[in-house]
Amino acid sequence: MSNVEQNRARAGPEPGLGCPGSRARAGARLAWTVPFDAREPAREREHLRPGRDHARRHEAAPGLHRQRLRARGRGRTYPFVFNNGSADPFFGVTSPGFLDELTPWGEHVATIRVPDDQFVTSFSSKSELALNLSPERRYVSFMGYVAKPGMLDVSNANTPGVIDPGNGDKGPYYRVVAQLDRRGRFTFTETNAYSGDNGRAAITNDEHGRDLIYAAGNAGQSKKPVPGVILGAGAQFIAPSSVPEADQTPGQPTPLGSFNITELGYPADKASKDNNYRAIAIHDNVVYYTKGSGGNGVNTVYFVDTTGKACPNGVGVPERGAQLPTSPPAFTVSDGGPVPTNMCILKGFPTKLAASTTMFPFGMWFANDHTLYVADEGSGDNTYSTTTGQYTNATAAAQPAAGLEKWVFSSGSWHLAYTLQNGLDLGRPYTVRGYPTGDNAASGLPWAPATDGLRALTGRVGRHGIATIWAVTSTVSGNGDQGADPDKLLAISDPVHATTPASGKFWTVRTAKFGQVLRGVSFTPGTHQGSGG
Repeated sequence: MSNVEQNRARAGPEPGLGCPGSRARAGARLAWTVPFDAREPAREREHLRPGRDHARRHEAAPGLHRQRLRARGRGRTYPFVFNNGSADPFFGVTSPGFLDELTPWGEHVATIRVPDDQFVTSFSSKSELALNLSPERRYVSFMGYVAKPGMLDVSNANTPGVIDPGNGDKGPYYRVVAQLDRRGRFTFTETNAYSGDNGRAAITNDEHGRDLIYAAGNAGQSKKPVPGVILGAGAQFIAPSSVPEADQTPGQPTPLGSFNITELGYPADKASKDNNYRAIAIHDNVVYYTKGSGGNGVNTVYFVDTTGKACPNGVGVPERGAQLPTSPPAFTVSDGGPVPTNMCILKGFPTKLAASTTMFPFGMWFANDHTLYVADEGSGDNTYSTTTGQYTNATAAAQPAAGLEKWVFSSGSWHLAYTLQNGLDLGRPYTVRGYPTGDNAASGLPWAPATDGLRALTGRVGRHGIATIWAVTSTVSGNGDQGADPDKLLAISDPVHATTPASGKFWTVRTAKFGQVLRGVSFTPGTHQGSGG
C-alpha cells in the first residue's frame, strides 16, 4: 500500500505574507509503507527493496500521505498556524514526501523518501497527492511542486512559463510529476500546467512501452486568466522527461481534454473553471476524471472521448474500441474556454450545475466493466451543534451521498445502487492524541475533526467476488484550514454483484497522528491485485 506522509512542517517568521512571525519548515512523507522518522537508524530504511516479489510477498495495498507541523510558540505551531488563512488567502506550507508501504491490513513494511530537492507538496492542500498505479502496474505517479520544504504560498503561485498578472500570489514554481517504478527508482517531469492552482493527480499510460502521463488539476487565480492559464487547467497531457530536473525546460501546457457546460444547453459561465478536476483513472483504454468542487461547471464523472462519437450532446458512454490518447489534441481558447470540447459526462451521472448539487465526487475505482465505486467527499460544511455535539451538515442524514457510492451499468446507462456509510461516523468528532481540545478561538468551532466523506481510494476484487476498497477520509472541523486535519485510512468489503448494501462496515486501517494528514492510496508497482483497477 502506498502511503504519503508529510512530516515535521515547522512554522517560523516570514514578513508580509499574512503569517505574523511564522515560517514553515516541513518534512513530509509519500511512501510504500508506514513512515519512519529521518532520525531512525538507517537499517529501517534499508528494509525496503521494492520489486515484484517483494510486493507480492507483502500483498502491498493502498497508500497515504502524511504531514506534521511543529514550531516555537503557541499560535505559530500546528494546527494554530493555519488560522493565518484568514489573513493570507494563499497560505500554505511545503513539505517533503515519504512513500509508505503497508500490508492491506495496515502493517508497516517500509518507507521511501521522495528527494525534496526534486519534489515537495503543500501540507494542507487536501486535493493533492493522489497515487495512481499505471495500467501495466509498472509505475505509481503523483504530483507536487518544484520548491524547497518550508516555503509559504507555493500552491497558488504561477508557473514560470505561464505568468498571470492578475494572480496576487508570489512565485513562480513549476509543478512536477513524480513516477516511481517497482525497483524504487524515481523520475521527475516538470510542467507549466496548473499555474495559479495545484496539480492534483497523475497517471502513467505505460501500455505498449509508451509511458505517457495524463494529469488532473485546476488553474488560475485571477478573474480574467490569460490563455496559457486556461490551456493549463483540467485534463493535461505530459510527455515524461528523461533528463534531470535541472536540465529541463518545460514548454507551454498541452491539454488532453475539455468540457463546457454549453454542451448541456446551459449558458456559458467561467469556462476555464468547467475543467476543474480532482481525480483521474484509466479503465478499458479510457481516461476518466471527476469534478467535485468549485461553483462553476458540473460536479460529476467525465471521460475523454478519443473517437469523437460518444457524446454529441455532452453525455454518453465510451465507444467500443476506443484507444488511449497517444498525443495531445490541438486546442485554442474561445469565449474563455478551451476548444474543441472532447470530454463527456458519463451517462447516468449528475448533469446539474455545481451551484445546485449535493454530490461531490472525488476518487473512483472500477471493480469491473459494470461496477464503479466513487468516493464522495461531502460538502465541507462545518456547522456545529452544541446540542448534539456533531457537525450537523456533515451527518449521514444531511448528506446521503457522502461516503462510498456504488454505481452499476445496465441498459446503456450508469445507475446509483447505494452509498456505503456504515462505520464512517459522519459528522461525529473524534479525538487525536496531542491535538487541541475545546474551540479554536479564531473560528469559534471545535478543533476536533469529524469525517465528512471520502477522497482518494483504490480496491481489488478477491475470492467469491468480494471487493475490498481502501479510502482516505475528508474532514470538517474548526481548524483554520480543514485540509490540515488529521484524517484516516479506512477499508470496507462489498459483494461486487450486490444491489443492496451488505451488513459490513468501514474499519480503520490507519489514523493520522498529531500533525499528520493522509492523502493518496494505491497498490505498489509490480503488485498483482486481482481483478479490478
